[in-house]
Amino acid sequence: MSDLLKIKLTIANRVYPLSVAPNQEASLRASAKKIEATIGQLEKNYAVRDKQDVLAMCSLQYAAQLEQLKNQSSQHSSVSEEKIHELIDMIDVHMAAY
Repeated sequence: MSDLLKIKLTIANRVYPLSVAPNQEASLRASAKKIEATIGQLEKNYAVRDKQDVLAMCSLQYAAQLEQLKNQSSQHSSVSEEKIHELIDMIDVHMAAY
């Protein structure tokens, strides 16, 4: 038996019916709301004639943000690994003294 919810999301004046897991509903609705807000902001700030252009600009903006977060996460991971290796080296030095 399927535990999927049937929801409808509106993005750029188009309705998209979806079947989603209950734990995905809130994030999908929030995402659609954020996309709508971004579309409104882009239309307000730029002379855009076509919804497809606005959606492309919106997609580019979110893809760039995601790429930036991935890079930051990778940098933080490298720093964490370095710290772990430093701690291991300190423990090794301390243990060698005994």
